[in-house]
Amino acid sequence: MLGRGGEKTREISAHEGEASKDGTTSETGKAGTVAGEVGVLHSSVDLWASTTHEEPRRNSCAKANDDGKGRGDGEGEPSQGTPAELPGVWKVRELQRTLYQQARKKPKWRAWSLYGDLCRTEILAEAIRQVRENGGAPGVDGMRSEELTPEGGKEEAYLLRLQELLRKKEYRASPVLRVYIPKADGKKRPLGIPTVTDRVVQTAVVLLLEPIFEADFHEHSYAYRRRKQPTQAIDAIREAVMSGRSEVVDADLQGYFDSIPHSELMKLVSQRVSDGTILKLIKGWLTATIIEEDPGSGRPQKRRNRQGTPQGGVISPLLANLYLDGLDKAVNGGQQLKAKMIRFADDFVVCCYPGKGLEMLRRLKIWLAKRKLKLNETKTRIVDYRETCFEFLSFRISKRKSCRGKDYPHVEPSPKSQKKLREAIREEMNRSTLWKDPLEVVSRVNRRVRGWANYFHYGNSTKVFAKMDRYLVEKTRRWLWRKYGQTQALYGEAYTKERLQQNFGLYQFPLYAKWRKSNA
Repeated sequence: MLGRGGEKTREISAHEGEASKDGTTSETGKAGTVAGEVGVLHSSVDLWASTTHEEPRRNSCAKANDDGKGRGDGEGEPSQGTPAELPGVWKVRELQRTLYQQARKKPKWRAWSLYGDLCRTEILAEAIRQVRENGGAPGVDGMRSEELTPEGGKEEAYLLRLQELLRKKEYRASPVLRVYIPKADGKKRPLGIPTVTDRVVQTAVVLLLEPIFEADFHEHSYAYRRRKQPTQAIDAIREAVMSGRSEVVDADLQGYFDSIPHSELMKLVSQRVSDGTILKLIKGWLTATIIEEDPGSGRPQKRRNRQGTPQGGVISPLLANLYLDGLDKAVNGGQQLKAKMIRFADDFVVCCYPGKGLEMLRRLKIWLAKRKLKLNETKTRIVDYRETCFEFLSFRISKRKSCRGKDYPHVEPSPKSQKKLREAIREEMNRSTLWKDPLEVVSRVNRRVRGWANYFHYGNSTKVFAKMDRYLVEKTRRWLWRKYGQTQALYGEAYTKERLQQNFGLYQFPLYAKWRKSNA
């Protein structure tokens, strides 16, 4: 059903059998066993994408897992953009390239000697750097990522202690601190906060596993992947609806991150990894004790995590993508319905030809039920793009006619996202903030607005940007007018748009299409 590499991927069917459970042994014959926002991994270095196929320098993992003939994507010095202050970053990059190429060439290959690479100084140093740069709240031990500073030798001393702990195999996952983040609909999203040490080790494991699974992931999965952006997902949707797939299944999974069954997930991991120590680490993070405050007494309470991969862990996005990769391939590889599925984490849309949406929805439910998942019925719907707009990743997509009379998918920021930005501006500019320095207030507003504009500066955003720009100017003008006792005319020379931008540095929305040059 799921299919891997060169194996044929079959379409979702109501009468299909269970997915193949093969994969308990590696291609080399080694036996493998499964032992018992804090956190998305980010890096400024593209660590495994390759364009050429020259012989790489050897490394321990390649020697352990390869037949001596493995190929990477070339030698040479680090490309521009590689942090020069990190002497081991090129070794990490080379190792990841080797793993990626090996997994890419051999769909049934399984890595069985990764733990030695996990203990390498270069891997742990890169993991520490990324954890420090990502920041985040402290876990149950109270340690902060800022403590991993290179000054005073603190980072080096921490690395040596952790390296020794891993080599002796004495490292154990710590309990996860659970907090709840308010959502727009009034509900709360659970967020798990691992300790800094857990984040470092998880990051190190992700550095090794990500290139292996990246070789398998479907191209229409866009969340938590390097070189993948939300706008690329929107591009894929535009292409799908323009090809005639106008019936859209707008789907959402119910509590996905907290519903993933551990046993099924570990089977998928073991299809590519047979290193028992690595598998034991992952199992330990999945089943780590969760500590959260009791709503009634306010006292901390502990419970064992029986299912799910808590949001907030560095490794959670990779595992979440892995568990749904089979669905990506099954839908997009189906030869009967010929649908296109575009997924971003647990949110996805399936673009179908007219009349195929109901059948696709039925097959989705069957596939998910077999994997112990289910759709959020209140958020899942079937829409006809030709008649109704729909939203994805905070963009609204609707059918419009161009000035030449041709139909095209119109993409702009959704009304909900516009409302959120206006609320954020009002939060910074109201009567309770009149005592603050105007430069400080404008600077805070600019940070929020600039991030919003950078994300939505895509598609047909010009008119919305012009409207939001007018709102920003008007809100700033009125705030300053009140702050200075209304001594100047509200629409006089003191508060013109030009002066607000020159004197206070107010942000200017880009009032041109993304693909055009600035008219300035």
